[in-house]
Amino acid sequence: MLTILLTICKEVFVSEITSIGQIAINIKDTERATAFYRDVLGLRFLFPAGKMAFFDCGGVRLMLTPAEKPEFDHPSSILYFKVADLKSAFERMKSAGAKFEDEPHLIAKMLDHELWMCFFRDTEGNLLGLMSEVR
Repeated sequence: MLTILLTICKEVFVSEITSIGQIAINIKDTERATAFYRDVLGLRFLFPAGKMAFFDCGGVRLMLTPAEKPEFDHPSSILYFKVADLKSAFERMKSAGAKFEDEPHLIAKMLDHELWMCFFRDTEGNLLGLMSEVR
């Protein structure tokens, strides 16, 4: 069966994409957003560049940037930040000023773990999530 399948599929597509290198997050106020991502989320600040600010999130670079054109001025995609202890992260961030939309809650029970999440907004109105896979 495998020989037949390999004969039929003579050309195999292999993507050159190896990982996500950077994610852009739209902002209005660079100073305010930088303070939030650095002081409330606790992400490592990498460098500023004009009106942009760059952070490291587990090896993925986040670029906070004002929209270059009106058609790009919209909320970002929802980013889900993984945390080991959701309740602890929720309490720390809430006390640091994060505005949460909800409390930590169970999303799904898997065979070997539970998926917990809660959602908050950054200072620019972008919806973000915290997620924890509890075993």
